[in-house]
Amino acid sequence: MRGAWGAAAVAIALPAAGACTPEVEGATLRVLAGSELADMEPLLEASAERTGVRLELEYSGTLDGTERVAAGRADGFDAVWFPSNRYLHLVDEGRSTIHTETSVMLSPVVLGVLESRAEAFGWTVADGIVPDLTWEDITVAVEREGLTYGMSSPAASNSGFSALVGAASAMADTGAALESEDVAGVEERLETFFSGQGLTAGSSGWLMDEFVLRQAGDAEAQGSPLDGVLNYESVLLSRGPDLAGDDLALVYPEDGVVTADHPLTLRSGASEELVEAYERVVADLTSEEVQTEIAETTFRRPVTAEAAGRDLPPMVELPFPARRDVVDDLVAAYFAELRRPARTVYVLDVSGSMAADRIDDLRASLTALTGADEGPLSSRGQTFQAREEVTLLPFSDVPEEPLTFVLEPDGSAKVRAELADEVAALEAGGETAAYDAVERAYELLEEAGEDSHLLSVVLMTDGEVNQGMDLDELLGSLAEAPSRVEAAPVFTVLFGDADAAEMERLSSWTGGRVFDAREMELEQVFREIRGYQ
Repeated sequence: MRGAWGAAAVAIALPAAGACTPEVEGATLRVLAGSELADMEPLLEASAERTGVRLELEYSGTLDGTERVAAGRADGFDAVWFPSNRYLHLVDEGRSTIHTETSVMLSPVVLGVLESRAEAFGWTVADGIVPDLTWEDITVAVEREGLTYGMSSPAASNSGFSALVGAASAMADTGAALESEDVAGVEERLETFFSGQGLTAGSSGWLMDEFVLRQAGDAEAQGSPLDGVLNYESVLLSRGPDLAGDDLALVYPEDGVVTADHPLTLRSGASEELVEAYERVVADLTSEEVQTEIAETTFRRPVTAEAAGRDLPPMVELPFPARRDVVDDLVAAYFAELRRPARTVYVLDVSGSMAADRIDDLRASLTALTGADEGPLSSRGQTFQAREEVTLLPFSDVPEEPLTFVLEPDGSAKVRAELADEVAALEAGGETAAYDAVERAYELLEEAGEDSHLLSVVLMTDGEVNQGMDLDELLGSLAEAPSRVEAAPVFTVLFGDADAAEMERLSSWTGGRVFDAREMELEQVFREIRGYQ
């Protein structure tokens, strides 16, 4: 049955915060955390002073981090702290890694929409809220009024994952946990709903940043402004004041939402000292005083009933799918059938400096994206998907002949194999005419014509551009492209000796972002970029 969220149950009996034992005093818990928790750092520093226990956070995308834990690749971390453990609980390997978990704060995933656009849709706005709407009402606004919005990728970010589950569960309206057959009955309406998605992202933070830039008409945001954004309530409330010339109204669909409960989770195998350190931190973070401070500074809802929170509307919580296969099928359907397909040009440096290990890394990374390997949730979402159009544009002295592959739902295995063969045949040699190649990529997007595809360009280069046009000439050329094409972001990959400042300038100008393959494996960088396409 559906029910409103109240105070979350704490998983363990918590000791009162008192004097630390010598073993706990000065202890450190190493935590793999969702990137959304960066705003908690000042509160955690204050907590460490009170408890003698410091949390050392390393940030990760929520679903990527969950995959690391489930796959046994999170050694070195004592705890994890993601917006939700729901998917982790569906994975046998994930459940076995949990010693104790405690909800610390709440934030539902809801729709924020510009008040001026809400009123244009005929919606009533009262005190920053649009009341009495359902997910179907939002879908009708997409269908009839052209409502556009941004949403993060369900294969990379918990906010997008929660939005997908929320929309599907509400539209199925069974009153029980979603089943795969329920989705089949509402696929048409879900496809209509997701036709309004004009921006995707690998993180809820970057998604909100880009939404704000576009709405303000910022020179660094080349994409079209959007009417709204699906994100955490806390993100919408904290960033709403950043909007220029318009206010953000929040839509809490009355048929239900999915809420992040941010459970601080101690991993199995913890020593007695780490268990005591964890309990002290949890006791402090869930105290009435700290819960009130969390609500005031992060805009999240408290889990402690006595804490003073903001005056926020009650929520109806939708039941979460009870089986992993249902979730996996839903995410697969989102990419293969429901969302707008992607069209991406991969601009690949095959100049002489890419010889030996670098060209091998490039071949291996792109081959992984063809989907030859079967991984868990995020891995499958990060491979090339049905209906997607992928163009390889290698370059050295000049752009080479582009090769385009369309992954039709029927016969995609053959196309994937052909794509993998072409990647394996890449050879290095020559100079670096990167900007000529990017200009050619935009020409290819223009030549493809107008349709519903989400457009993007990925530029991977390992050296200084020493052939062809310079960056200023490229930006001048792109400014003359049709607005639909000009809005395509460039996601640049720093590799080797690439000019970081120029790559940052190019990505910022086009509404993309930079990914640093000097700090992480190239394959992981390409997988992370998939969340933005």
